[in-house]
Amino acid sequence: MPSGIKERLSEILIKKGAITEEKLNQALLVQKEKGGSLGDILVSLGAITQRDLLAILSQELGIPPISLSKFKIDPEITKFIPKKIAANYQIMPISKMGNVLTVAMADPLNVFALDDIKNVTGMDITPIITTQDDVRAAIDQHYGSAATSTIEELVKETNIELISSRKQDENIEAASTVADTPVVKLTSAIVLDATKARASDILIEPMEDHLRVRYKIDGIFRETQSLPRTIQSGIISRIKVMSNLNIAERRLPQDGRFKIKIQEREVDFRVSTVPTAFGEKVALRVLDKSQAMLDVDKLGFEKEPLDELKKASRRPHGMILVCGPAGSGKTTTLYSVLKHIDAPEKNFVTVEDPVEYLLPGINQVNINTNIGLTYAATLRSILRQDPNVIMVGEIRDLETVDIAIKAALTGHLVLSTLHTNTAPGVIMRLMNMGVEPFLISSSVALVAAQRLVRKVCPRCKEAHEVPKTMLEKLKIKAPENVKFYKGKGCDYCFKTGFRGRVGLIEAVTINAELRELIAKRAHESNIYEAARRAGLVTLRESGLRKVFEGTTTLEEVLRVTLGEQD
Repeated sequence: MPSGIKERLSEILIKKGAITEEKLNQALLVQKEKGGSLGDILVSLGAITQRDLLAILSQELGIPPISLSKFKIDPEITKFIPKKIAANYQIMPISKMGNVLTVAMADPLNVFALDDIKNVTGMDITPIITTQDDVRAAIDQHYGSAATSTIEELVKETNIELISSRKQDENIEAASTVADTPVVKLTSAIVLDATKARASDILIEPMEDHLRVRYKIDGIFRETQSLPRTIQSGIISRIKVMSNLNIAERRLPQDGRFKIKIQEREVDFRVSTVPTAFGEKVALRVLDKSQAMLDVDKLGFEKEPLDELKKASRRPHGMILVCGPAGSGKTTTLYSVLKHIDAPEKNFVTVEDPVEYLLPGINQVNINTNIGLTYAATLRSILRQDPNVIMVGEIRDLETVDIAIKAALTGHLVLSTLHTNTAPGVIMRLMNMGVEPFLISSSVALVAAQRLVRKVCPRCKEAHEVPKTMLEKLKIKAPENVKFYKGKGCDYCFKTGFRGRVGLIEAVTINAELRELIAKRAHESNIYEAARRAGLVTLRESGLRKVFEGTTTLEEVLRVTLGEQD
């Protein structure tokens, strides 16, 4: 406590005859040695009671007292000050009117606490006095043991380095009013915290009365912070500056990216902003190379479909199509296939939107529709580069698929992705896009569908019983004496019972029977039956094998394969 504040409190207490000079000197000596609030030390030494201290300070400072045990606090108010800060400064927010936040505190002379809270919340702070015990009880009652990160916990470590271009540096200088230190630290802390938590996505979403931050970990979004709405514009502007976006444009969606360096490793972030009813929402895709598993043998696929995929990838020409919903690991699988067949004597080219991971020895093109560099235009150009293997990030239209098929027919191996649910469904999707059946049967070598399921946490894994009636209802034939496992939840898995993910895949090699059915425009069910006869292992079957091995749970497999053909 600075000398000016100590002198004021000392003067008030001595003037009122509440303490002796001997007790004051003793308290000042303890404070010098151990630190802490002078008021707390006086109470602990028995020089004065909390109630007497409260009454004297209230009268002399003209600040009203309050008994928090008799005051009803709206739970929404606690969102303005994180638990860690409230506990550190012994402060309890109790009401908000306009841009004024009223807080109850045992030490209203702590101007540093008031300044810090003003910086964090962006609001004017009005203090009222209460006792230390009342504050502690209120914090325990209204904050509880929340598992979400707080602002102070986040900003403890923000040792990240923004790898910026010259233009970004100019933007950062021009936006010096935006780059206020607390906002910069908080934004960096959110990015760092998400990276440490192995998040694949970060959502910063404006709500009506707060700013919600969610991380996508192992394919599931979970709320990690609830921040004051008042810092919304600062955080979003900071991200825009980092991503080289227009900070003045709030009406239109924008896309950008930035790169940071954390502990000697680089992490890329793809940024997307979109206007919503309560302000701009920001989505960040985290592309951490250290978390990428680009070994096709370590993706967790079952032996049969993995062998089919490897066999097709070694063909000199043809098309391999991997389908599945967004975030199912399709691009990672294609990257892994590229690494599997990589060789100095081959010419590899990828066309992506955007390039997610840089692969050594492979030419990667980042499309830019704003200047006409589309998938189709890029494919036409790279065919003149004499490539052996071409990877197309995604087939979106007839023009792109037409060029890709022609490339597969003229001696190139083409890898790409599509958005369908099942492997046989890829064929029907191509037909619906307008591709002639004879071109599909001649060019496509293999179609695959993929999903990701969460793995049971190894640290809190425990066996549990699954009723036989449930297995019978789901038509699941479990091996004798098989054990089912689940995670009970621990700190290692964020109390979810899951840690990490593993891939499920079904792959269909286009054989003579399937080519004939495709040429006849057969129904998807007929193509599916033919694929089963050829040995297709479905997503559901792959998932159940993982369940019987104890890798994942039955509920998890049913969640990601619900509605798929068995």
